[in-house]
Amino acid sequence: MDRPIRVLIAKPGLDGHDRGAKVIARALRDAGMEVIYTGIQQTPQMIVEAALQEDVDVIGLSILSGAHMTLLPHVMELLRDHGMHDVLVVAGGIISDDDARILKEQHGIAEVYGPGASTHEIVRFIQERCKTRT
Repeated sequence: MDRPIRVLIAKPGLDGHDRGAKVIARALRDAGMEVIYTGIQQTPQMIVEAALQEDVDVIGLSILSGAHMTLLPHVMELLRDHGMHDVLVVAGGIISDDDARILKEQHGIAEVYGPGASTHEIVRFIQERCKTRT
């Protein structure tokens, strides 16, 4: 890419815990990415609108509330509706392996990370996936 990777970090739903999202945002920033953090309690519509306005390459969704099987597919549907098929979407939070598989296989989430995931692994995944799309 000719410019830094642009990443939107968002907290969908009523989840108010954002420490993990801030840790990831900092790791991505430290890796040279441009990071936009939307803050907590964002609707899927707000997240997609911000992604569209900010012209992001990646959306990182952090969710701990248990509403991931409703909110994350809705974000993906809205992205498709806006023609944003090229945006890489990753998720993190308290998500079971079975739900992670469904989110990836049926809804297009590129990767799902659980508690304790390596920030280096997340950075590397995003860098590799964005490099292959240019």
